[in-house]
Amino acid sequence: MSRFFATGSDSESEDSSSSDEITPKVPGTSFTKQSLLLRDDEEDTKRVVRSAKDKRFEELTNLIKTIRNAMKIRDMSKCLEEFEQLCRAFLKSKTIVDKEGMPPFYIRLLSDLEDYLNQLWEDKEGKKKMNKNNAKALSTLRQKIRKYNRDYETEIASYKEVRLFAIDNTGWSGSEVERHTSEKKKEDRKKRHKRKERVEEEAEEEAQEEDEGEWEKVKGGVPLVKVGNQMFAKGTEINTTVVVKKLNEILQARGKKGTDRAAQIELLHALANISNENILGEGILVKIKFNIIASLYDYNPNLAAFMKADMWKKCLDCIDELLDILFNNNNIFIGENIAEDSENLAITDSQPFRVRGCILTLVERMDEEFTKIMQNTDPHSQEYVDNLKDEGHVCGIIDRLLGYLETKGSTEEVCRVYLRRIMHTYYKFDYKAHRRALGLQGETKSEQDAEESEGEDSAFIMDRLCKFIYAKDRTDRIRTCAILCHIYHHALHSRWYQARDLMLMSHLQDNIQHADPPVQILYNRTMVQLGICAFRQGMIKDAHNALLDIQSSGRAKELLGQGLLMRNMQERNAEQEKIEKRRQVPFHMHINLELLECVYLVSAMLLEIPYMAAHEFDARRRMISKQFHHQLRVGERQPLLGPPESMREHVVAASKSMKMGDWRTCHSFIINEKMNSKVWDLFPETQCVREMLVRKIQEESLRTYLFTYSSVYDSISMATLKEMFELELPMVHSIISKMIINEELMASLDQPTQTVVMHRTEPTSLQNMALQLAEKLGGLVENNERVFDLKQGVYGGYFNRG
Repeated sequence: MSRFFATGSDSESEDSSSSDEITPKVPGTSFTKQSLLLRDDEEDTKRVVRSAKDKRFEELTNLIKTIRNAMKIRDMSKCLEEFEQLCRAFLKSKTIVDKEGMPPFYIRLLSDLEDYLNQLWEDKEGKKKMNKNNAKALSTLRQKIRKYNRDYETEIASYKEVRLFAIDNTGWSGSEVERHTSEKKKEDRKKRHKRKERVEEEAEEEAQEEDEGEWEKVKGGVPLVKVGNQMFAKGTEINTTVVVKKLNEILQARGKKGTDRAAQIELLHALANISNENILGEGILVKIKFNIIASLYDYNPNLAAFMKADMWKKCLDCIDELLDILFNNNNIFIGENIAEDSENLAITDSQPFRVRGCILTLVERMDEEFTKIMQNTDPHSQEYVDNLKDEGHVCGIIDRLLGYLETKGSTEEVCRVYLRRIMHTYYKFDYKAHRRALGLQGETKSEQDAEESEGEDSAFIMDRLCKFIYAKDRTDRIRTCAILCHIYHHALHSRWYQARDLMLMSHLQDNIQHADPPVQILYNRTMVQLGICAFRQGMIKDAHNALLDIQSSGRAKELLGQGLLMRNMQERNAEQEKIEKRRQVPFHMHINLELLECVYLVSAMLLEIPYMAAHEFDARRRMISKQFHHQLRVGERQPLLGPPESMREHVVAASKSMKMGDWRTCHSFIINEKMNSKVWDLFPETQCVREMLVRKIQEESLRTYLFTYSSVYDSISMATLKEMFELELPMVHSIISKMIINEELMASLDQPTQTVVMHRTEPTSLQNMALQLAEKLGGLVENNERVFDLKQGVYGGYFNRG
């Protein structure tokens, strides 16, 4: 009891009553204050002073008892909670443990708890009976104890070795552990020495006897059956039943942790060879081939990973072999609807082979793997070119499958394989068909022979495949993809009217926002290609409208599936980024973004500059292209204007020249060596595009010139305009007539003199500015009167006074 409360205790009366009795002091003894202040009941109880070690170890022991009680009743939640407290308590005891050594009871608990959790984890039925909290706690605790025990592997191993040498139930002594460990080491050294002598003796015997085998190094993991002749026991009759049983044994290890996937594929190949050697029929061989291809696809467990080169070659060869078997044997029926029990793999005279499997699914997965390989290869390396050469092999496999399914497949399967063929065709420009359309022949005899032996054009192939899908397909997605690919192919080959009509008839633009992202990317690519086709045909307004949505967003690269923008990296997490990377289009299918932007800006220039000239003083003037105006403002903010270097600077400089009606300077900025190499030479019909551009620049420069300088002229001869803009007289007449009819130009044509007579109805620049000032002042007066009336409380009260 504290000495501060000694005087106020309940035993005060007893102390006072016995205060008269004085105990004589024994010589050699001394009284402390604490002993004088003790009560009678406290004098009987001895105070025990414990060390820090005992306190910490007692705390650990109590927690361990609680954990063991929870283990007996299988309360995993309590186990997890107490184990976390135990770890924290042990961390507090770290200094004592470092000084005194690891407590045996702690090591024993870690070992017993890990064994107990492993036993529970293997009990599948017991896990199913657990409630949700206990099952979750079991999983969490198992992971924690495995991770925690890595730091004490040596101690746990020593405990397991000397478990029989424990002194009592609380643990074993450190001296015995050390003694036993040293004895164990000595025995191990003796055993290693004897084993070495025995190995040397056996090596001498093997040198004398040639029949002896050699040591074989084996790998860890799930045990697999042996390869080759040792796959079956000696004397076993190899038939279809035995091979199917062995196949199932091999497949049981598929997907398990520790399985050597490469060894599993080798085993399946060995089983296929055994089947061939024993002539078990094509049915069992087809089933093994299906499983080999599936194992090749499962070799990379990660969905984002792509197949290595050797596995990819094996996959292509195996699919070719499977197709060879199917083509050579018409009595083999395969399908996903065939049950395992109803399979017929044995050779019989009356019944055909029936095998469960879908060759179309395997080929579709092969096509997806090819796309992943191209996505994950550096596009500027020779490796990309080498991988791209495999596309011919992939297309050949798809063509073979197409021929097989046309005879034996369902309509749905035919539509699916047709779409795969379309996806490998729609983005490729058919140069041979283009040369034939222009009446050109190959330069050499071999090229001419190749063109003669060439099959039907890609246009006919696309037309035949797409029309079949339009007629037979029952899913909207396949039909939508086929329509978009068909439009893209038409636009790529400058068939503008067919592409436009198909797009308008399909009404895809009404509900494309509900489609999945890959279809939306295909739609964006199609619209861009449609706009470029319209530009090549001289349909400037249609080209601008088609490209407006993609270019005005500022995310053309992302919308076309050609890369991710860095500024949006914060908006997506790592998982979303992986998904979007898998949607990217391979590099050889990309659309040149600089060409796309140049086409859009030139189209905007040809539309915007005449419009700006016609509505120069119109306060309500609208912008046709915000991006084009942004580029103009950027050019105007430049403190020092030098010769243009980039594509955008060339377009801005050309726009300024067109604004002044100087078409030659505009032409020189748009068409020159630098712009030709960057943009115009990338078109298949380069010369036609350049001629179209020159003609459009001349026409729009003429319109801009008339809008800008009409107030200066009383009349102007069409012959003069013809010489200025190097246009034909009928074209000049047509342009001016359209401007007069649309009331864009207030003038009339004098036919005898071929003169344009201005009516002078347009105000001059000074008059325009005066009108704008008067309009603004009128608006200011009206606003001022409205504010004044609001203060007075009655609107219009001043003017309504009687």
